Amino acid sequence: MGRHFTGNPCKDFFESAYDLYYFQTKNLKKKGSSLIVVILIALAIIFITRSRREKSKEGDTGFNRSETRLIYTKHARCRMDCRMIDETEVKEILEKGKINYSKSEPNDKPDPKYALEGITHDGQSVRIIFAPSKRGMVVITVIDLEREWQCNCN
Repeated sequence: MGRHFTGNPCKDFFESAYDLYYFQTKNLKKKGSSLIVVILIALAIIFITRSRREKSKEGDTGFNRSETRLIYTKHARCRMDCRMIDETEVKEILEKGKINYSKSEPNDKPDPKYALEGITHDGQSVRIIFAPSKRGMVVITVIDLEREWQCNCN
């Protein structure tokens, strides 16, 4: 770079074009590598954020599946009776059910609520709402996800 013109218009044109090409490709390489670094950083941030979110969901933070004392609300008992779901099925879902975070309220105070879903041993697809408390695990309601049952619960 920094060439002096020779006076030969043809030679000066080609040398200037070469200098411009060299300068542009060198800058593109720099810009390209910078762009790659930015893309890699963005992907790393997305990956870390998603993995943290998944870990917090997998960890069931604040939710004790091994709670031995189950406390059934009057509403839960009525719904269990209507929908033919017994206590063993409730315990089964508590132990093995999957938390549906879109139906849960894990940040509610004083008692967060967790919606656990699964298939019972007799084949019912259910959602059971649990609320951990100091007294034990409160069973709030029991929902059959596939069938509407006639209930007179208030």
